[in-house]
Amino acid sequence: MNEKQKKLDYRYLRMARIWAENSYCKRRQVGALVVKDKMIISDGYNGTPSGFENVCEDDNNITKPYVLHAEANAITKLARSSNNSDGSTLYVTASPCIECAKLIIQSGIKRVVYGEQYRLSDGIELLQRAGIETILMEDLEG
Repeated sequence: MNEKQKKLDYRYLRMARIWAENSYCKRRQVGALVVKDKMIISDGYNGTPSGFENVCEDDNNITKPYVLHAEANAITKLARSSNNSDGSTLYVTASPCIECAKLIIQSGIKRVVYGEQYRLSDGIELLQRAGIETILMEDLEG
């Protein structure tokens, strides 16, 4: 990866971290940006579906089963727009789960840059198996 691309990756990942602040979730706030040709074509953060109350956890602090992940929100937002994600890069603050990995593969995203490893690695393993470039960038000082 060249130095210019690395700097862009750091910048977009920092922007995804800022976007995560829009989430109402208390346990974990996750943000995602889809970038194509140096343009942000979609964004998302974890939260409840449109029209639902903005409460992600139940009384026992367990995430409600219908909470959408940041990646899923960004990809489904693309489906409602005139943009497409073929050949794009997804920047996400935490590594994708296996369900989001399936959406990423099907949407034509070719690179995933993420800021921290989630406790499960099956999503990243599936992306790699599909030939999608995955890059962990924990140090955001770049």
